[in-house]
Amino acid sequence: MSRPPGPPEAGVSAPAPQAGARWAVAAALLLAIAYPPLAHWANAKGSSQLAVLAGVALVLLLLIEPMARLRGWAWGLAVVLLAALVPLWHSPHALLLLAAPPVLFTGWVAWFFGRSLVGGRTPLITRIVCGLYAQAGHVAGPAELTYTRRLTGCWAGLLAMMTLANLLLGLWEVPGGVLAQLGRVPPLAIADAQASLFANLLGYGVVGGFFLGEYALRARWFPVRPYRNLVDFLRQLVRLGPAFWRDVLR
Repeated sequence: MSRPPGPPEAGVSAPAPQAGARWAVAAALLLAIAYPPLAHWANAKGSSQLAVLAGVALVLLLLIEPMARLRGWAWGLAVVLLAALVPLWHSPHALLLLAAPPVLFTGWVAWFFGRSLVGGRTPLITRIVCGLYAQAGHVAGPAELTYTRRLTGCWAGLLAMMTLANLLLGLWEVPGGVLAQLGRVPPLAIADAQASLFANLLGYGVVGGFFLGEYALRARWFPVRPYRNLVDFLRQLVRLGPAFWRDVLR
């Protein structure tokens, strides 16, 4: 795919990231990769010990960046949360910990996409695409603006449906689900291993498949873009810089 012609970019040397930030990013990436299979393994085995280890990975994943910056509140919160996991080492209720993250994560991201479509805000993907075009010295046209608004809505809808599916799976799975743990019979009993397979593994495949499928269609509908291919697209997203992403994520 071709890149729109534009003025040459001025050479701006970015400051080198701090060593603490580098290892924190690497550690967070490893924890993010490790958590889903670990959580699925815990559910499939019905193991409270594995569930606690998955909880430890999740706590560290959420707090590793401020901990690397030696933020006292992050270290204190990590100690409190990790200490709270200790009594669950031999408790069957430890598996309940694993029901919440898939619901909370997809729900938060769905809300984040959806809120950008209301209240006079700029749709999330529109902001990102406009940033990519501006980085190349161009302005996104009306077709791109309409497409990115609709795409933002599609992502919000997909993630909202995944949130609902994860919620129902967390309620109905047996024997580790919320209703089963409370002594109630779910209207549709789903084995822990099957529920976990979708919530912790296949769900990410749905997101990845939608992303790749949309990218392939976008390449046909908009052949002239400020990036050459998928790798260059991801590289350009990184080049937008921390300040851009902090503003987008506010």
